[in-house]
Amino acid sequence: MKFTPIASATLLTTFTLANPVLAANPEHTRQLLATRKCSQCDLTDAGLVMANLVGADLTGADLSRANLSRANLMGADLRGANLMGASLHGANLTGANLSGANLTAADLRGAYLSQANLVGTNLVNANLLGAVGLPNYTGGAEDFYRWGMAEAERDNHQRALELLNQALVMKPDYANAYLGRGMVQFNQGDRLAALADTKKAAELFTAQGNQDGAKAAEQVIAGIEQLNNPKERRPNFGLNLLGLLQGLAGLALQSGLL
Repeated sequence: MKFTPIASATLLTTFTLANPVLAANPEHTRQLLATRKCSQCDLTDAGLVMANLVGADLTGADLSRANLSRANLMGADLRGANLMGASLHGANLTGANLSGANLTAADLRGAYLSQANLVGTNLVNANLLGAVGLPNYTGGAEDFYRWGMAEAERDNHQRALELLNQALVMKPDYANAYLGRGMVQFNQGDRLAALADTKKAAELFTAQGNQDGAKAAEQVIAGIEQLNNPKERRPNFGLNLLGLLQGLAGLALQSGLL
């Protein structure tokens, strides 16, 4: 049996894909591609897929909804740039300076962010699935939990564990993160670690007065123990458990527990 960390649709980041249409100011697009210097430029909706923009000066530029998928922005200066709704899917942002940039609802799936400066960057609703080198300071425990569960949905277990571990470093009493990590460990075949984490989650849920969370954790514990003792049979356990976990995820979101 596989535990799937089911989450409601709102757990997954909502993002806006950029449309590959002409920029509002084509002259600025030509300037950027020719000189890699376009500070304060109007590049809204610009089509810059796979563009070579290494070290480009884009300080304060308006790149809202621009398509920068797989673009090479290594070392680019994007301080204060508006990248709201932009597509940076698979883009190379290694060493880029994004301090103070607006990346609201940006698509950063699979982007390379090693050594990038994201201090003061707005990442609300940005899609960071599979992003590489995400600095620890870019989010709180709840953000890393959400990203970790989204990676678990994709069966990217190792990345999910890394993100959930970070959530627990930031918030050691985060019951949801223990429960989520336990399910990921179970899917990796490590039942002992999964059992230990889920028991910790049950303990924390109980201490925090979260009866729904405690009940879900106890159900997971019972399921793991049942698998460890196959003579104990409980019909339809798996279906009931998954339904309960789905309900817990929705309830936790509504009550702000995540």
